[in-house]
Amino acid sequence: MATFALTFMVLAMVMLGMSVGVIFMNKRIKGSCGGLNAIGDADQCLVCNKEIDPNSPLRERMKCPRAKKMLEQMEREA
Repeated sequence: MATFALTFMVLAMVMLGMSVGVIFMNKRIKGSCGGLNAIGDADQCLVCNKEIDPNSPLRERMKCPRAKKMLEQMEREA
């Protein structure tokens, strides 16, 4: 039980340190260039404005009907 408590405390301290660092650096947390940015019809990443690979395998996955519904829902929310 002592090992669990020690591990929990160490992880809590690491998370607290990272969150305090983000707060004091005054930077916003932002997403990556992959993921949903790569599957939309955009030519550039929404976060860093880099060009998105048109041959990304994620684009092929998004041709299913379920994924189209997700994209439509995202566009309505934006």
